[in-house]
Amino acid sequence: MNEGSLLSGGWLWLAFVLIALATHLPRGSFIVAGSRARLPEQLQRALRYAPAAALAALVFPDMLLVDGAIDPFNAKLVAGLAAFVVALRWRNPWLPFIVGMAIVWASRA
Repeated sequence: MNEGSLLSGGWLWLAFVLIALATHLPRGSFIVAGSRARLPEQLQRALRYAPAAALAALVFPDMLLVDGAIDPFNAKLVAGLAAFVVALRWRNPWLPFIVGMAIVWASRA
């Protein structure tokens, strides 16, 4: 089978439909079920941390890697750790941002 025959016809549309179903069915099930279905309390507590965990998973590799290699002494990692410490200490939503950006800007100057 060559590439042209694989993508022609209904195979490509079938793939689109299957991907759409795989994406929308799990998400839509929560909307359709509504308040009739309740998640266990432990799962609800665990899901509260999902946004923060997702953000950390996106940000931390960029802070740790420089040109594809691990560099534990780069400015972004130092700024991130300083922002984390400031956030834990003062609980101010703007102060960690200001401290972290100040460290990054100072390291570039």
